[in-house]
Amino acid sequence: MKLRCLIVDDEPLALDVLETYIARLDNLELVCRCNNAVEAYNCLQKEQVDVMFLDIQMPKLTGIDFLKSLTNPPKVIFTTAYRDYALDSYELNAVDYLLKPISFDRFLKAVSKVTPPEPKPASGASIPAAPVTEPAIANYKDAFIYLKADKKMVKVMLSDILYIESLKDYIRVKTDAKEIISYQKISFLEEKLPTDKFLRIHRSFIVALDKIQAFSATAVDIGQTEIPIGRFYKNEVLQILNQNNLLEA
Repeated sequence: MKLRCLIVDDEPLALDVLETYIARLDNLELVCRCNNAVEAYNCLQKEQVDVMFLDIQMPKLTGIDFLKSLTNPPKVIFTTAYRDYALDSYELNAVDYLLKPISFDRFLKAVSKVTPPEPKPASGASIPAAPVTEPAIANYKDAFIYLKADKKMVKVMLSDILYIESLKDYIRVKTDAKEIISYQKISFLEEKLPTDKFLRIHRSFIVALDKIQAFSATAVDIGQTEIPIGRFYKNEVLQILNQNNLLEA
């Protein structure tokens, strides 16, 4: 049985991200997409909703105040760009607290908390356990992420990325066409990128393997940019680059 979902956010791009993620999962169904708490309230009066993805910072009525006003709310997963409300969300028995930009695998973890468990097999029967893997990218050329920049969620195609640079609490994502600065840790983004396409070569740099034009023992060249290889990454990086070179030869 599908879980009926309501998404509430005053940012259209944030709504687009959640709608896209919901559409990928067979056990979820989107019943309402709302820009504010009033629209969400009207939806709850008309539709059966199992899970509400609720933004916190919205005009007129915040997500937290809206949730407090409901006598019989559905299960709630907060979606926000702010860390400051985590304690409030737990006091309101929220299922999860997702920080924007929301990656698909983090979204999956939140959804798993509201998904009914599979029925146990009959006594004596056994079902082999399925391997736990990250969602596969069926077509890399179509894969993308959203990054928050200038109060917008900016769509970035993975195949367009040249390299990513850490700027303390921010990252710079460089493509041929543009440069995006986003409030994000490079280590968080590293976990989301496919390891066969991207490589961490320095504490401050992740590069796209297919964009490397030349490399030495100390640096890689991408376009006109020379990017250093960190000494703690050197052995692994050179092993991978040399292996790729042999495979392509």
